Amino acid sequence: MYFVMSRMKFMNTEIDNLTMSEALQTIDQMVQHSHGAYVVTPNVDHIVQLEKNAELQKAYAHAALILTDGKPLIWISKFYKRPIKEKISGSDLFPELCKLAAKKGYRMFFLGAAEGVAAKAAVILQREYPGLQVCGTYSPPYGFEKDSQEIEKIKKMIQGAAPDILIVALGAPKQEKFMYAYCETLGVPVSLGLGASLDFAAGNIKRAPKWMADHGLEWLFRITQDPKRMAKRYLVDDRKILGLMLKYRKQK
Repeated sequence: MYFVMSRMKFMNTEIDNLTMSEALQTIDQMVQHSHGAYVVTPNVDHIVQLEKNAELQKAYAHAALILTDGKPLIWISKFYKRPIKEKISGSDLFPELCKLAAKKGYRMFFLGAAEGVAAKAAVILQREYPGLQVCGTYSPPYGFEKDSQEIEKIKKMIQGAAPDILIVALGAPKQEKFMYAYCETLGVPVSLGLGASLDFAAGNIKRAPKWMADHGLEWLFRITQDPKRMAKRYLVDDRKILGLMLKYRKQK
């Protein structure tokens, strides 16, 4: 059985205060002992959405592991004098998971991204990590979450492939809601909502340079890559984090 011993209250959610190494060890234990567990990786955008999104709140409440994705949240934790150990972004966690799966013989299924992206990511990652078993990939059509037949198709596809690890790259909050609704039925030991990780792995979207990510400037790089979609999110919606930071500063 796996145990997370360092869960702490943070703003409007909880955080498992782990290093990358500790997170990987915990996920490894989940693969071996869990049934339907899932992992979420909150960033500034998630925290803002969590304030009013009841469905997302339920998804977070049932997550087996909650890992901090985003330098600004690390800074806020230090402002609160309750520092979070390490930023564990989905895009950094994903290749480490592939390395773990290749070493341990775990089977992975990739769900999400645009058509063909998941399959391309699988080819690249299997070349990079010899022994990695990707037992299936699928990029669902837009609006699939409202189509019961498409949902049944996805469930049967994943159940038939019998992966040990399911990567759900549908973007927030869609991926978190999907995992909350279906992970127990799917029976995959552990699923992870990892946003744009398949796009990064396939080379479909460029990652920010490491120095930008390390200094909390990944948002700026993402805006330059996709200004039409990202500008409103980062420059308008995510500014609400400042008010939330002050709102929750006195929490114990």
